[in-house]
Amino acid sequence: MKEIGFFPTFIESYFIALGVLLGGSLIGGIASFLTGQPPLTAVARLSSALRIWAIVAAIGGTFDAVYSFERGIFNAETKDVFKQILLILSALGGAQTGALLINWLTQEYLS
Repeated sequence: MKEIGFFPTFIESYFIALGVLLGGSLIGGIASFLTGQPPLTAVARLSSALRIWAIVAAIGGTFDAVYSFERGIFNAETKDVFKQILLILSALGGAQTGALLINWLTQEYLS
């Protein structure tokens, strides 16, 4: 099986984090509506709670990241460490974009 390149993985990491955050928050809002709780408040709360899980899902779990750092440090492959840091930053950007969209949608920061 052919491994995909770095740039497509970089873009996928961003959009996976964005999708996990938006999808989880909005579907959780539907669930809170069905149970009689305020949906916009639940969406905003879930958005902040799902942020770290969106990043972990986007980078493919924690063990792959740790293995890449180990290989980069112990085998002197700094290119892998740099790539992994960029993938984590991409996932952070996707999660931040999703949180910003949720804040715009719910306007929970306004009181």
